[in-house]
Amino acid sequence: MDIYPFIRAVRERQPLVHHLTNWVTIYDCAQVVKSFGASPVMAHAPEEAGDMAALASALVLNIGTLTSEFVESMKIAARAANKKNIPVVLDVCGAGATPFRDRKSLELLDAVKISVIKGNSSEIARVAGLRVRTRGVDATDVREDLSRVAGELAAARGCTVVVTGREDIVAASGGLFVVKNGHEIMSRVVGTGCMAASVIGTFAGASPDRTVEAAAAGLAAFEIAAELAAGRSNGPGTFKQNLFDAIFTLSEEEASSMQRVVP
Repeated sequence: MDIYPFIRAVRERQPLVHHLTNWVTIYDCAQVVKSFGASPVMAHAPEEAGDMAALASALVLNIGTLTSEFVESMKIAARAANKKNIPVVLDVCGAGATPFRDRKSLELLDAVKISVIKGNSSEIARVAGLRVRTRGVDATDVREDLSRVAGELAAARGCTVVVTGREDIVAASGGLFVVKNGHEIMSRVVGTGCMAASVIGTFAGASPDRTVEAAAAGLAAFEIAAELAAGRSNGPGTFKQNLFDAIFTLSEEEASSMQRVVP
């Protein structure tokens, strides 16, 4: 798979990506979308969440800073997106850490149509019904075949499932991709997981008829930029600044020569 056509589609179509997302990382989510050439919007109020979602090209939901009221706004936005066949990404941030997060993740999955479920290994395993725990929002070891877990969850929910980690798994009923790009320093920066969900939404919004490939391409592009940024950085602070620059300047040659996406 060549990821550059998906990058070009984002830059040309400039999708509007509506977020109901984590307050801790909200700026970074907006900036990563903007750096790729798309337009972010963050409208959380129930009075306008549906109207904004209906205008968007994609909707990103993230339960990182979770409240019951926030989930109700997410449902309103997702139902509006569903009516217009707009891709909906759900980041099950922290699933497996508390029963409340588990309940609300499943409540959203049952109430609305989710196009992409995204999480780390223990978050996805918990949503899939396995007895695992998440350490806050950090992954714990899952002694299962994650490709199988992701594939079975994708089939059960009729969606794409993304498991992020040292290697990312993108699974759907029609196939599976493994994205092997990225850099260890990403695990030392708050927000890279939330940004990944926003990137998936951005690429799905620009190529809504190819959600699985768009998710894999978006992750690869984001992580290639991370590799480039890591080589120019002294630590997490300079890395984040250089990451946005590397995304903005990512060239076709860099994307094509550095991508490691395995079907």
